[in-house]
Amino acid sequence: MSAHRATPAWLALIPAAWLAVFFLIPFAIMLSVSVAHRVPGGFFEPGFEIDSYARLMTPFFGRILMTSVAVAAGAAAICVVLAFPFTVILAGMRARGQTLVLVVLLAVLSLSEVIIGFSLSTLLSRTAGVGNLLAWAGLIAEPRAYTPGLFALMLGLCYLGLPYAVLVLYPPVSRLDPELGEAARIMGASPLRVFWTVTVPVLRAPIAGAFVLVFVFTLGAYLLPQLLGRPRHWTLSVHITDQAIFQSNLPFAAAMAVVLLLVSLALVGVSLLLGRGGARA
Repeated sequence: MSAHRATPAWLALIPAAWLAVFFLIPFAIMLSVSVAHRVPGGFFEPGFEIDSYARLMTPFFGRILMTSVAVAAGAAAICVVLAFPFTVILAGMRARGQTLVLVVLLAVLSLSEVIIGFSLSTLLSRTAGVGNLLAWAGLIAEPRAYTPGLFALMLGLCYLGLPYAVLVLYPPVSRLDPELGEAARIMGASPLRVFWTVTVPVLRAPIAGAFVLVFVFTLGAYLLPQLLGRPRHWTLSVHITDQAIFQSNLPFAAAMAVVLLLVSLALVGVSLLLGRGGARA
C-alpha cells in the first residue's frame, strides 16, 4: 500500500483566490466609492470624504436600519420557531416521507422572489384574495385587503426563509441520539419537558445557525418589501437601490451597503462563536 500523500499546499490558494475575486476586491471597490466625492448631476469622482457616513448618523437612517433589523430578526425568529418542531417531526418520519417533504421544500426554493411576491399580493388582495373567502364564511363583515402591510411582508419573508431553516436544522436533528430523550423519559420527564430541557439545549448551535442564515437572507430582501410592504417597511436594500439608481448618489448607497455587509458579517461571527461553544459543550 502506498503511503498517504499530503494535500499540496498550493491548493489552498484556490479558495483564497476565489475569496479575493468575489469578496475582497468588490468590497474594496465599494469602500472606495463610499468615501468618494459626489458630483451634482452625475455620479462621483475619486476622493476621500466621510459625508456619506455622516449621513448614516441621522435619525432617518437609524429608523431604516432598525426597521431592516427588526423585520429580518422577526422573520428569522418565526421561521426557527416553526421549523424546529417541524424538523423534529420530520426526522421521526419514515424515509420515504422524509424524502417527499424534502423534495417539496426544494421545490419551494426553486420559486423566484418575483413569483412568490406577486402570488401573495394577489392572494391577499381585496378583489381575489382570502378576504372574499373569510367574508363568505361570515368571519368578517366584508372583504378586505391584507396587502400592502407588515403582515403580508412577514408572510412573504417567512415563506422564503422557512425552507432554509428546515434544511439547516434537518442534518443535526436527524443525527440526534434518541437515547437522550429516552433516558429523560425514563426519569419521569414529560415529552414537552424532554423537548425543552434536552432537545433544544443539545441543538442550540444549529438553531442559532438557522436563525442567522434566515436573518442574513431576509436582511437583503429587495422585492418583497416593495410588493408586500408599505414605504415605512422598506428594508435597507430597497433604500440602497433608490439612492444608487433614482437619486444618483452612489457614495451614500455604497456607505449603506458597507453597513449592511458589516451587520451581516457580525451575525455570521456570532453564529460561529455559538457553534464553537456548542461543540465544546
